[in-house]
Amino acid sequence: MRSLALPARLLTAALVLVSVASCADDDAPNDSGEPADITLVVYDSFPTEGTALNDALAEFTASTGIGVTVVVGGDAGTMVTKAVLTAGNPEGDVMWGVDNTLLSAATEGGVFEGSPVEVDTGDVCVNYDIAWFEQMGLEPPQTLDDLIDPAYADLLVVQNPATSSPGLAFLLATIAHAGADGWQEYWSALRDNGVEVEDSWTTAYYERFSGAGGGSGGDRPLVVSYASSPPAEVVFAVPPRDDAPTGVATGTCFRQVEYAGVLRGTAHADEAAQLVEFLVSERFQRELPLTLFVNPVNPDVELPDVFVRFSATPTDPYTMDPADIAANREAWQDEWTQIVLR
Repeated sequence: MRSLALPARLLTAALVLVSVASCADDDAPNDSGEPADITLVVYDSFPTEGTALNDALAEFTASTGIGVTVVVGGDAGTMVTKAVLTAGNPEGDVMWGVDNTLLSAATEGGVFEGSPVEVDTGDVCVNYDIAWFEQMGLEPPQTLDDLIDPAYADLLVVQNPATSSPGLAFLLATIAHAGADGWQEYWSALRDNGVEVEDSWTTAYYERFSGAGGGSGGDRPLVVSYASSPPAEVVFAVPPRDDAPTGVATGTCFRQVEYAGVLRGTAHADEAAQLVEFLVSERFQRELPLTLFVNPVNPDVELPDVFVRFSATPTDPYTMDPADIAANREAWQDEWTQIVLR
């Protein structure tokens, strides 16, 4: 299988994790025949405790006897990088949250035992700070072409597509929009228009975006985030509010699909498979909209009103054939780095 090219700044940290993982013995199966405890590896926005998702996992344990420990593997891009380096000797037993922009990296790297399953969908889109634009008397952008207009100079923060899943999704949106021979010029224009780049969604959204937490973030009123970020701002608002402080530029969206699967090399394949089956059950999936703010794939789940009311629904999001992503992802990431960061 073709190996995954790794960003240099991730390689050192990832190799340390590989070294630690290779020195640790896999937990032996329980000699008593009782189900083993297993580890669910997740990205950094997945809660490790105290939410309805964790309550659902506790119910899984109560009904099966299989204990589940949630371990954060970093942003989705970092998580996949580490999983490729530890393929066959994984840090856990099941991984949640590999999306369609990174799936080829995981599958080519031999990360999964068998095929992963779809667990949720969503849209990566530019979000804007409503109050900022109203105060400035400026209409917020709605399309990718708007973002290179001088009217929006020095307003946008994005994520690095080599280290961040939404950053990669946004890069793919621009390639789908401008074409394989035109996206380079688009990004040159975006760079000249003062785009800021951060390594992770967390840093971009909570530290640089002015609309995060109703205005407690940074000074950039445009950020690459999700179509479902506005309902999160309502649900977690302090003090409570019944309107969203952020909007979505629906002409900038890229459709994401996330997957979960059993990690190759797990010593607990049967228990891991049971957990994956639970992750697509109605019981678990109904907690996704108001915890991870994604659309569940289980058709029996009814979406909460606040999620429906404040999420944007792009009518024609950008998409890309997974085969095209697999064939070009690394080259596009390298070329983007040369254009934007060098």
